[in-house]
Amino acid sequence: MKQSKHSSWPRANFETAPAASRWSPGAVFALVLALTLVAYFPALTGDFLWDDAGHITRSDLQSWSGLARIWFELGATQQYYPLLHSAFWLEHQLWGDIALGYHLINVLWHATAACLLVGLLRRLVVPGALLAGLVFALHPVAVESVAWMAEQKNTLSTVFYLAAALAWLRFADERRPARYVIATLWFVAALLTKTVTATLPAALLVIAWWRVGRLSWRGDVAPLLPWLALGAAAGIGTAWLETVQIGASGGDFALGPLERGLLAGRVVWFYLGKLVWPADLTFFYPRWTIDAGVVWQWLFPMATLGTIAGGAWRSRRERGPLAAALLYGGTLVPVLGFVNVYPFVFSYVADHFQYLASLSMIAFLSAAVVRGHQLLHWPRWSGPTAAAGLLVLLGGLTWRQSGMYRDVFSLYETTLARNPSSWVARLNLGSALAAAGRPADGLSHLRRALELKPDHPETLNSLADVLNQIGRSSEALPLLDRALQLQPRFAAAHNTRGATLMALQRADDGVVAFRRAVALNPALVAARVNLGWAHANAGRIAEAIAEFTRACRERPDFADAELKWGLTLVMNSRLNEALPHLERAVALQPENADLHHVLGRAFLGLGQRAAAVEQFEETLRLAPHHPGALAGIKLSQRMNPVTR
Repeated sequence: MKQSKHSSWPRANFETAPAASRWSPGAVFALVLALTLVAYFPALTGDFLWDDAGHITRSDLQSWSGLARIWFELGATQQYYPLLHSAFWLEHQLWGDIALGYHLINVLWHATAACLLVGLLRRLVVPGALLAGLVFALHPVAVESVAWMAEQKNTLSTVFYLAAALAWLRFADERRPARYVIATLWFVAALLTKTVTATLPAALLVIAWWRVGRLSWRGDVAPLLPWLALGAAAGIGTAWLETVQIGASGGDFALGPLERGLLAGRVVWFYLGKLVWPADLTFFYPRWTIDAGVVWQWLFPMATLGTIAGGAWRSRRERGPLAAALLYGGTLVPVLGFVNVYPFVFSYVADHFQYLASLSMIAFLSAAVVRGHQLLHWPRWSGPTAAAGLLVLLGGLTWRQSGMYRDVFSLYETTLARNPSSWVARLNLGSALAAAGRPADGLSHLRRALELKPDHPETLNSLADVLNQIGRSSEALPLLDRALQLQPRFAAAHNTRGATLMALQRADDGVVAFRRAVALNPALVAARVNLGWAHANAGRIAEAIAEFTRACRERPDFADAELKWGLTLVMNSRLNEALPHLERAVALQPENADLHHVLGRAFLGLGQRAAAVEQFEETLRLAPHHPGALAGIKLSQRMNPVTR
């Protein structure tokens, strides 16, 4: 490797890289991708999960103007990660809402990141580069980032992060301006995908110190100052959005400086423990109580400081351990609790938080294993055999862990089996059961969620919605009043309250609630449709059609808007105008038996007997016990009896 006066490799630290480094990049990629696909096979057929809807491109963003909004309209996407959402936009153009496409691309990014890790470690002449890449590719702690589509921000940003690191090392060795520009572009791409990558310039300074034992202001620090400024700006912007737009504020985040220090120390050791011993991995971990008065909680930060002090003392002979500790802990800084991130409401830790940080520790441990094997002079066959056994074990754990990401029910049921106290898993499972037409089954989970997390507005709203579905609206109203007392600008709760008031025959109050929901969140299309339907039932047809028109314009794939528009026209004997809307609703939800039945009734009203029978038969195919389909067929036969 070409070396410059600014960077040279301290050969006293490690032996020459092992023979595995002779594998070509193409062979490494083929091996890593094949093994990763096998390990993640159970997740490839997985469905969309929690929060995926906030990342997969919405219908109003799927056009070219939507792409422009992704870049230039703050709030158009859940977080301002425009390159990530541009990737999702492009993927939607390629395969639409087919979940397999998103899963495959996420596995591809993960495998690419693993290969880039191999390339980076080879350039640094770190032993065990291939082993580290394979461990990263197959380690079960990465499953949450790879099997969950929303976490493409992790896999893709890591690809850019590692590409930037490799480009920086080339610049550091050659000092060519073009190399600096390329490296900077990769770093900006990483920041625009996920801002946790802002830790890269600090990581590069650690690597520079590790290589030569000192830092040069001119050679190492000064060129990274623009990167440090970019990273700081991106980090501050994301922290502001987390607080203002996403809601990372309030009592759940009320930790003082002392408590945050205790939390940070504990988080580091938690993640390291899961990396070394990946047992009982779950989607939502228990949320700890941080208390400075509990003596044992001080052991974690003390152990952290002791480790750093020990690494500093040892660095006079070997810089590797301290460098690994600084890289690992430094990359975790954004999620250690010093700044608020919304998932802290559920738990202070999550597997996807350590995806990027795990690279350095995996590299260090892999190098230590290879170096130890060399120093102990064990038989040559023992190393590959042990490595193969480790990879089979990790791949098997990843296969098993991937299975819980097949659908929301597997995800939350598995989570509750491992963490029964997870109120958010109860909330999400109860809501999913209600959405699947099983509100009675969801009710118990939602009640338990409220017991575990009293006075949580979202739980109150979801429980009230389920009570509405089972005809117990009088019980729902106090829950919604409490939710809105706690969070007056909660648009979804205003919408649910409107539906509750309509069910209680308080139509005027319901209209007021729907209008409030739309005013607070104009993008809440369900509230706009409900407002239109309330107008329709009050005979205000023009106002109703105006709301349906806007709802369909903002969300063209919303079947309920087309249905309610069509039914409004049916109620006013405008069947010919209603028919296209009802047909559109059926096209959007072809597996909805009720929609086929409604369309059949419309055809029947127009005297189109054959088309009506076709829709009634489709209703019976989808729902053999549907109460109205068979009656519709009999009615159509009386209209046009068969001549014998």
